[in-house]
Amino acid sequence: MLNPYLNFNGNAEEAFKFYRIVFGGEFSSLMRYKEMPGAERFSEAEGEGIAHIALPVGTTMLMGSDALESVGQKVNFGNSVYVMITPDSEAEARRLFNELSAGGKVEMALEKMFWGDLYASFTDKYGIWWMIDYALPKQG
Repeated sequence: MLNPYLNFNGNAEEAFKFYRIVFGGEFSSLMRYKEMPGAERFSEAEGEGIAHIALPVGTTMLMGSDALESVGQKVNFGNSVYVMITPDSEAEARRLFNELSAGGKVEMALEKMFWGDLYASFTDKYGIWWMIDYALPKQG
């Protein structure tokens, strides 16, 4: 099983609350830096940051954390990794596209592609890259 792990610059909690609204469900894990051994090395603001969070989405776990520059972590958002979603229906593909892309930047709008699928690629408002691919029923 492969699970996407997303890193953020201090807004992991906000992003995952948004993802929980989009995908539904409850967090299976939420740990703050202040709960970790050696937490005294973190500032009060860093202590409130998310050390690990997990949201079950179907058979996958969407996970993430806040990166702390004070310990040498730095997030560089780019298009080298996408989270691919393969919904079960066209309606679900459209809902996910509309909700996840709101406030983000659409790279390819959700449209029927030459290979016959409904496909889109975009970043959400948190800078995470997503793809949606729904295999349309074959005609004929």
